Amino acid sequence: MAGTGGARAVFPGGRARRAGPLPPPLPPTRGGEGRPGRAGPGRACRMLRSLWSFLKRHKKKCLVLGTFLGGVYLLGRYGQKKIREIQEREAAEYIAQARRQYHFESNQRTCNMTVLSMLPTLRDALMHQLNSESLTSLLKNRPANKLEIWEDLKIISFTRSIVAVYSTCMLVVLLRVQLNIIGGYIYLDNAALCKNGTTPLAPPEVQQQYLSSIQHLLGDGLTELITIVKQAVYKVFGSISLKHTLSLLELEQKLKDIRKVVEHKDSDQIASYSPLCHYLMPDEENPLATQACGLTERDIATIKLLNETRDMLESPDFSTVLLTCLNRGFSRLLDNMAEFFRPTEQDLSQNGSVNSLSSVSLPLAKIIPIINGQIHSVCSETPSHFVQDLLMMEQVKDFAANVYEAFSTPQQLEK
Repeated sequence: MAGTGGARAVFPGGRARRAGPLPPPLPPTRGGEGRPGRAGPGRACRMLRSLWSFLKRHKKKCLVLGTFLGGVYLLGRYGQKKIREIQEREAAEYIAQARRQYHFESNQRTCNMTVLSMLPTLRDALMHQLNSESLTSLLKNRPANKLEIWEDLKIISFTRSIVAVYSTCMLVVLLRVQLNIIGGYIYLDNAALCKNGTTPLAPPEVQQQYLSSIQHLLGDGLTELITIVKQAVYKVFGSISLKHTLSLLELEQKLKDIRKVVEHKDSDQIASYSPLCHYLMPDEENPLATQACGLTERDIATIKLLNETRDMLESPDFSTVLLTCLNRGFSRLLDNMAEFFRPTEQDLSQNGSVNSLSSVSLPLAKIIPIINGQIHSVCSETPSHFVQDLLMMEQVKDFAANVYEAFSTPQQLEK
């Protein structure tokens, strides 16, 4: 309807209502062509200017903070690198130690087998030089000089078994030294070969030449030892009648008296030097040096090994270990003989103190065949109690480990 001054709106149901004035349009936002929620370049510039102003005002603090954060980052990276290096080094050391331990244990088994394999040779050499069996055969024919033969048999029987104890103990400890020195060099050779293929310290021909020095103990050294022990046996037992009775305790004292003579040190000998070393290796000036004027590289390497071995034999540790072995060996010898000193039923009924070592006595003539047969137990190629005691002694194992450790360290390569 014209002239009413406004439009009417029609709502559902047919009712009409007068419409009010329309709201004014929204003003356009800056830089956005009417798109709300976006900051224009002017606002971003103001933010950058305020940030730059803040940095200028706190320049020193920001530099310190930046330096600190950068240092922390670099230190963290450096720490991670060092941790990785330490872990890798520890892993390599663990692997090397495990490999060396395995090689050492394998070397000890080789030592044990070598000792057992050489005992028959030692026994045969003793029985050849101290042939009591020939004297026993003569006695079966009832000769006129029966008493004289018995006296010879007395000296030879005791000498043979005592030398068997000495030489077996010396063989065990000497082979421990030699094979662990060689074992250490072989370990170093294998380690160096894996790295740069250097010339081996102990090639097979040097090993063979070096280990052949054990023949001195089985040859000239054994002969000299027999002479010394025979003199000591004659000094202790020479004046004792064959009818004279000895208890096990008295027999033990006689063996101690013999050992004092054999192991006596001259006044000019070094206190830590065992007098028995003389029977283990030839004199220092003898090996190889007298063979030819010109020495090969193999000879020089062998002489170096022999000198190092001699240094070990002259050490206090070697003397202590050898003495410990000898004490165990003679103790085991008496244990073997104790089986023949068991009291009889008559002794049990007459004497109540049967547990005493002096309760049973035997005539020397009956002790002679007992001591004469001990060589088969002492120098047995099958692991007897005597040999097992020596091979399993903790002192021997510790000494072998020290020798191997000394010659399997990388410092040996620099010598």
